[in-house]
Amino acid sequence: MDCLFCKIVSGDIGSRQVYADDVAIAFLDIAPWHPGHTLVIPRRHVSDLTAPDALSEIAASVEATAALLRERLRPDGMNLLVNQGAVAGQEVFHFHVHLVPRYERNPGMRNLMTKEPGIDVDEVHRRITG
Repeated sequence: MDCLFCKIVSGDIGSRQVYADDVAIAFLDIAPWHPGHTLVIPRRHVSDLTAPDALSEIAASVEATAALLRERLRPDGMNLLVNQGAVAGQEVFHFHVHLVPRYERNPGMRNLMTKEPGIDVDEVHRRITG
């Protein structure tokens, strides 16, 4: 299978992992919209949200990752987003949930996907993983 996220799960491609358990892993997005933008993915290949149990299987992992981001980054809010299909913006066809910490300096839905300039992903990773 030629799935980017399956290669991340297997370790064939590196990532800035921030959380892992038996069913999911979470890693920083390589092109973050805001500091701490994280993807949570199931370890098994699931193409999208409509696959049986896709969301329920990783719900606890999403909650744990969100709690970690809140504790370590102290955002003022957070968005949870799932893109279902190409027309909705899904680019990698392995189900994933975006957790996007939000900060007062760039509030609101209109600014969700407006990338903040100058995000140092390595520094954010250090802040999360300690």
